[in-house]
Amino acid sequence: MIILIAAASFTGCFLIVYFVLTRPSAQGARLEQVAREARGTTAAPTWLSHVSADQVAKPFTFFYRLFGSKPTQDLTRRLSLAGYRKPAHSDIFLGSRLALPALLGVLVAALLQDNTFLFFIVALVIGFFVPDFWLSHAINKRREQIARSLPDGLDLLSICIEAGLGMDQAVVRVAQELRVSHPQLSEELLLVNLEQRAGSPRLDAWRGFADRAGVESARSFVAMLIQTDRFGTPISKSLSTFSDALRTQRRQRAEEQASKTTIKLVFPLVLFIFPSIFIVTVGPAVLTVMRNIGHLAG
Repeated sequence: MIILIAAASFTGCFLIVYFVLTRPSAQGARLEQVAREARGTTAAPTWLSHVSADQVAKPFTFFYRLFGSKPTQDLTRRLSLAGYRKPAHSDIFLGSRLALPALLGVLVAALLQDNTFLFFIVALVIGFFVPDFWLSHAINKRREQIARSLPDGLDLLSICIEAGLGMDQAVVRVAQELRVSHPQLSEELLLVNLEQRAGSPRLDAWRGFADRAGVESARSFVAMLIQTDRFGTPISKSLSTFSDALRTQRRQRAEEQASKTTIKLVFPLVLFIFPSIFIVTVGPAVLTVMRNIGHLAG
């Protein structure tokens, strides 16, 4: 029992440290790659480069197929909104939804002796819903990243159009330029271009981009494109005006979040800092009064 508890504690601490430690950003990785190419050296392949999603999905696929579950259309759409569009990703998600409750249940049964059945049920419920919570968090994070990167992408798109490129060529160029700094927006723009090449009308492809992004700025951008195409106004001027408006909105949201910090600081001040100050300042006086009262009573 002691060995199992020690092993579980070590695994938990290792996972916490592994996920908390900072990782190199995409910009840093790109700069390192450019530096290696300039020196004439190549990066040594890591073990992650040899692992693909299809290989990881094989045990999960075998596990969830035993129970006869299949990925639904809603699950596939949610995974695509989070940026996971391969069939192997749905297999991994469904397999983890079944494997994680089983793993947590085995750990609870092995480590706990009191109220084992209650904690076993709680572990099953938590393990079943953890993948859904993670997926919702991944979708919201991707939408936030797209919303933040959209003004920069529209500025580059406006510059490319003013330089003489067409709308489709400008989209491809912007997607290539944003591949390192804003990979989510770059992927969406490339997907728009692929849909147009497959025969989808331009406005329908951009409407699909707005649906996948799920942010109000993307919907407003698509509505602006529709109005520009309908009324024949210069698209470069519309893009520059719209990007300035988005940048103003982003600055206003930052100011709003900064103004909320004063209210948010009230709770830690009242619950943590103020009691400590009260004990340090008033505590000695209270002890002195109690000691004097004790002497008077004695």
